[in-house]
Amino acid sequence: MKVALAGIGKIALDQHVPSIAASPDWELACTVSRSGRVDGVEAFADLPAMLEARPDVPVVSLCMPPVPRYAYAEAALLAGRHVMLEKPPGATLAEVHALQTLAAARGLTLFATWHSRMAKGVPGAKAWLADKTITRAHITWREDVRKWHPGQDWVFEPGGMGVFDPGINALSILTEILPRPVHLTGAELEFPENRQTPIAARLQFTGAVSADFDWRQEGPQTWDIDIETDAGPLALRHGGNLLLIDGEPVEGGPEAEYPALYARMTELVSAGRSEVDLAPMVHVADAMTLGRRIVTDPFDF
Repeated sequence: MKVALAGIGKIALDQHVPSIAASPDWELACTVSRSGRVDGVEAFADLPAMLEARPDVPVVSLCMPPVPRYAYAEAALLAGRHVMLEKPPGATLAEVHALQTLAAARGLTLFATWHSRMAKGVPGAKAWLADKTITRAHITWREDVRKWHPGQDWVFEPGGMGVFDPGINALSILTEILPRPVHLTGAELEFPENRQTPIAARLQFTGAVSADFDWRQEGPQTWDIDIETDAGPLALRHGGNLLLIDGEPVEGGPEAEYPALYARMTELVSAGRSEVDLAPMVHVADAMTLGRRIVTDPFDF
């Protein structure tokens, strides 16, 4: 299948482009971006021009920031194209619900992707936890925003999600592997005094589940989930790519999350189905509602 990639920034170039190139199912037919380019691939400056010029491209994969994404997704669906959404699937829950309704009415596939759910250790963790009683769970998700979003001020603007941009990856794993759902009961959110979204967050959920997110960690990065159960401890390391049970490695491997997303999109389009799970985004929305605001030092890139 031919796919158009819209939003040619760091994530598109680092993950989407090589994943499409390596897939036997996909061909990168064109791109849409005001400035980004992929060598040897037809480029358009705006989506309407691409939709008009390339009726042969049935799928649009959207990689731009969350706030402008709804308009692109709506236009693509109205033009009869299947749509794949980078995480988070939108700036608000309501707009993603609207896209779901539109896709269903037109018989099109809408795939809200969660790349961290494709990490190598996640399926095994879900299977092992299925019949266990969880007594405690904690997420530690700390990384360096300057490394992963260099100079990208949009992450600190309304709709940019701040530290929840990476934190939602952890929440996507949590909501996938827990045998029973949890909900947020409280949060502390640290906002730099010159920014609109949090740079750190501490969350409490039902079921003795907690999370610690921070975007100020330099040096080695931390993407860990630790779960205590009636049958012993389970841990996920390296963003879910290494599973340990009772401290012993069980499953793991090199990161291959984005190739798995495109393989899943192939299945969904072929079956005429959509996949839109908003559970991780619900937790973020609840944190913004319940969170106690703490003002901290200014932050600049």
